[in-house]
Amino acid sequence: MINRIVTKFEYVLDKLLPKALNHKTRSYTYLFIPILAIVIFTSVMALILWTLNYQDKNQQQYTLYRESAYAKQRIMMRFNSNEDTLLELSREISNSIDQMQNPDVFLRRATTLIQDSPEILHLRWIDNHKKKLWNIPVSLSNTEWFERTPVRGKIEKELNTLYALASETNKAEYGQILNFEYAGKDNASLDRENIFWHVTPVIQRGEVIGAIAVIYSSRRMLKHMVPTELSGLYRFTLVDNNGTAIATSNTRKTNARSIEHNVTIDKLGTPLSLNISTYPPPTNLTYRTLLWLVIGLCAFVLWSLWSVWKQTTQRFSIQKDLQIETNFRRAMEESITIGMRAHDMDGKITYVNPAFCEMVGWTDQELVGMSPPFPFWPDEMISDLNQKMSIALTGNSPKAGFEAMLRTREGAKINIRTFVSKLNNEKGQQIGWVSSIVDISEPVKARQELALAQERFTTVLESLDAAVSVISLQSGQLLFANKYYRDHFGSTTQVHLDLAGHEIEPSEMDESDIDSVDGFVGLPASELTPARSDFREVQIKNSKSWYEVRRRYISWVDGHLAQLIVATDITARKNADEVTRQQEEKMQFSSRLTTMGEMASSLAHELNQPLAAISNYCTGIANRLKSNQTIDIQKDILPAIEKATTQAHRAGTIIQRIRGFVKRSQPQSQLVDIHQIIEDSVGLAEIEAQRHGVQLSKSFADHLPPVHLDPILIQQVLVNLLKNAIDAVKTSPPHISNAKIIEIKVDIDQSVNPSMLRVRVSDHGPGIPDDALERLYEPFFSTKQDGMGIGLNICRSIVESHRGRLWVTNHATEKEPGNTGCTFTILLPTDK
Repeated sequence: MINRIVTKFEYVLDKLLPKALNHKTRSYTYLFIPILAIVIFTSVMALILWTLNYQDKNQQQYTLYRESAYAKQRIMMRFNSNEDTLLELSREISNSIDQMQNPDVFLRRATTLIQDSPEILHLRWIDNHKKKLWNIPVSLSNTEWFERTPVRGKIEKELNTLYALASETNKAEYGQILNFEYAGKDNASLDRENIFWHVTPVIQRGEVIGAIAVIYSSRRMLKHMVPTELSGLYRFTLVDNNGTAIATSNTRKTNARSIEHNVTIDKLGTPLSLNISTYPPPTNLTYRTLLWLVIGLCAFVLWSLWSVWKQTTQRFSIQKDLQIETNFRRAMEESITIGMRAHDMDGKITYVNPAFCEMVGWTDQELVGMSPPFPFWPDEMISDLNQKMSIALTGNSPKAGFEAMLRTREGAKINIRTFVSKLNNEKGQQIGWVSSIVDISEPVKARQELALAQERFTTVLESLDAAVSVISLQSGQLLFANKYYRDHFGSTTQVHLDLAGHEIEPSEMDESDIDSVDGFVGLPASELTPARSDFREVQIKNSKSWYEVRRRYISWVDGHLAQLIVATDITARKNADEVTRQQEEKMQFSSRLTTMGEMASSLAHELNQPLAAISNYCTGIANRLKSNQTIDIQKDILPAIEKATTQAHRAGTIIQRIRGFVKRSQPQSQLVDIHQIIEDSVGLAEIEAQRHGVQLSKSFADHLPPVHLDPILIQQVLVNLLKNAIDAVKTSPPHISNAKIIEIKVDIDQSVNPSMLRVRVSDHGPGIPDDALERLYEPFFSTKQDGMGIGLNICRSIVESHRGRLWVTNHATEKEPGNTGCTFTILLPTDK
C-alpha cells in the first residue's frame, strides 16, 4: 500500500511539475505531503462532522417551528370552536322566549360543550343583573370550589368587570389570568390554580339581557388543546409577559441541548406566550460514532503517512546526490546556447541537445540515429565535411576547432566552429565523441555590418554642417574631429575646451594621467554621467560667432571615458532673435496700454472656477474610492461625475458667452429657483472648505419667489465669494468659536422699492482693510499675495448685468470694534 502511495505521488509530480525542477521539487515535496495530507484529511472530516451536526440542529429547529405553528393553530381552532358554540347558545337564548322556563335544550347543548371541551371547568348563564340562572356542571351545593372564600370574591369581581366590558362592546371578551393557591396538590386543584373567564353576551333586540360565562383552565388548555402526538415529544409552557410560567404540559425538565421557541397566544385578556422546548436524547449516538470513526481513521492515516514519510526520507537521502548531479547536468545542457552532438565510434549520432536542434531545425528524434553524410550538410561541402569528420573520428582535430557551414531545414546557411572531445563510459573506455558547435554567423555578419556602418557613419559626420569633436578625459587628446571642425578650428583641442566651457583643463588631465590609468575604465558612461546631453549657447572668444553646443560623455572604443561635443553655428539665428526680442518689447509695451480690458483676464479667471470644480469633484471621487468604506455608486459617485460634467459644459458656456459679457451684453436669463443655485454653489465650495475645516451654513427665508437670471454666472459670483471667505478664515485659530463658519443667508429686502432678492455671504475673518475698500473692485487689484485682482471686478460686472448691486460691509464699527469679518451683499431684482 505504501509503495502504491509513493508511486502515485511520483506520477502526480511528473505530470504537474516542470521537468527542469521535477526531481528537486519532488524530493522536497515528499517530506511535506504526509503532513499536508493528514491536516487536510482531519480538516475535511471535522468539517463533515460540523456540517452534519449543524444540519441536524437546523432540521430540529425547523421541525420545532413547524410543530409550534401547528400547536398554536390547534389551540386557536379550539378557542374559535368554543366561541362559535357559545355564540349559538346565546342566539338560541335571545331567539327563544321560554328558554328560562324550559332550559332543557340549553342544558343539553351546554353539557355537550363541557364534555367535548375538557379545558372548560365551569359554564354559567347569568341575566342582566349578573344573577346565576344555570351552572354547568349543575351545582349540588354551595360548597363548589368557585363558591369558596376567597376564590369567590376574586372570581365574581373579574366576572362583573368582564360582563360590563362585554355589555359595552356587544361581543365576547376574555378575562385576565387569575392565580389561586390551594392546600392540596391533586389534579383538580392544579387545574384551578390559573384560570380565566370568557363571557359571551346574550343580545336581544339590541340590548344585553344576560351572558354565558365559562371558566378556562390554563393547565387543561395545554393538556387537551395541544395535540397528543406533540405532548410526548415537546414540553409546552404558558408564559406571561413577565416571563412567569403559568402552566406546563410536562414536569420533566429539559437539558442544555434543548431547543426552544415561543409563539404568542393573542386571544386572551392577558398577553401569553406558548414556549415549546424539545427533549433531545441524552446522547447523540450517531455523532459520537462518527467522531470515534474519524479519530480511528485519522490514527490509521497518520500511521500510514508516517511510514510513507520514513520511506521517502530514506529515498531522499539516497537520491540527493544523484539528483544534484542530474539537475546540474540537465540545467547546463538546456541553458547553454552552444549545440552539443554525440557520435559513436562509427560517426552515428547518439545524442543532441536542444540548442543544436534549434540551430539546424530538426528534432532530436529525427537526428538521433543518423549517419554521415547528414541532411544538414550543404551539398557543395559534403566532401569537405566528410574529410573533417574523418579527422575528428581519428582524434586528430585541432584544439582551436575547425570552421564549417551547416544548412538549416529551411535552407538557410550558418557559419559554425566545432570542437571535438572524447566520450568515455563509466569504466573509462571510449565509446564515442562529443562535438560542441558554436554558431558564429552573427559575429561574422556583425563584423561585416560594422565595417559598412563605420563607413556610412564617417560619411555622415564628415558631411554634417556642424562641428563634431571627441576629446579624451584621460589625456586631453583630440580623438575625433569631423571636416567642419577641422576646416573652421583646425586640429587643436582649445576650441573644444572653449565650446565645453572649460569644464575640463589639460593641466588637470596631465595630473590625472599618472601611469596612464583610467579609474573609470570598463564602467558604462551612462552610470558616470547624466543620461541626457546638456544644451548651451556659447560665443567663442574674439569672435562674433555663436554656437549651440550639445555635450555628453561617452565610452570610447578603448573603454576610456571621453567627451563628445556637437556645435552648430547659430549666429544668424541669434541676430534674428535679438531683433525679434527688441520688437516684442515694443509690442508688449503698446499692448499693455490698449488691452487692459477684462477680455483676456476674464477668460483666464472664469475658466479657473469650473476647472477647479472639476478637479475637486475628481479628487473627492478618488478619495472615496481609496477609503475602506462601503461605496454606493448611485449615491456617492454618479452625482459627483454628473456635476463634473455640468462644470465642463459650464466652462464651454463661459467661453461662448465671454465676448458678450465683456461687451456688457444682457445675460441669458431664465426663471430659476435660488435654492438650487445656492445648493450648487455651496457644493462646489464645500470641498475646499472641508479641507481647511471650514463650515458652510445656509438659511433661506420662507416663500422665496423664483427669479429671472443666468444661473451659471450667478453661481460663479457665489463660488468666488465663498472661496474668498474660505481663504479669509482658513487660518483662524480653532479655539475661537464660530471663527470658521461662513453663513449664506437668502431673503427678500423690503427696504428698497421694488423689493429685491438679497443674498448675504458673511465670514469672521480679518475683514477688508479700510484703505482697500475703495479699490476693491478695480481690475488687477488684490489684497492677497497670489491674487489676480480680477475676481471681484468680474463678480460686480455680473451682478450689474443682472440690474443688481454688490457691496461689502465690515463687521467692525465704532461702537463694536471687536467684531471681525465682513459681509458681501447681493441684490437681484425679482421681476423679469
